[in-house]
Amino acid sequence: MIDHVGFPVSDYARAKAFYEKALAPLGYVLIKEVRQHEHDAPACGFGIGGKPDFWIGGEGKLERPIHIAVAAKDRAAVDAFYAAALAAGGKDNGAPGVRAHYHPNYYGAFVLDPDGHNIEAVCHAPA
Repeated sequence: MIDHVGFPVSDYARAKAFYEKALAPLGYVLIKEVRQHEHDAPACGFGIGGKPDFWIGGEGKLERPIHIAVAAKDRAAVDAFYAAALAAGGKDNGAPGVRAHYHPNYYGAFVLDPDGHNIEAVCHAPA
């Protein structure tokens, strides 16, 4: 099981603001921030229940985008993530819906963050 994931972003302040809004419908909040004087570049971790497991850092943009899927408790949370991410400046990369080619209950939504990373919210529970 993965404990946490992190990746660099080109504009730390912009990405932090995006993720604060986009991840909120999934129950994720900003838990920890490491300032640049404590580390090579600023970084922050988002999570649920006091444990940061989704990190971004201001080291600079990756050459290729990554894909990260965050579990949602239900389909409504997937829908809310999608709306919040678009409102925060994300770009549509797949509206909420069933992706039966993965499995019959796979309900996901995909948004590109400000650096073009493909961020997904997914619920595996039946409707």
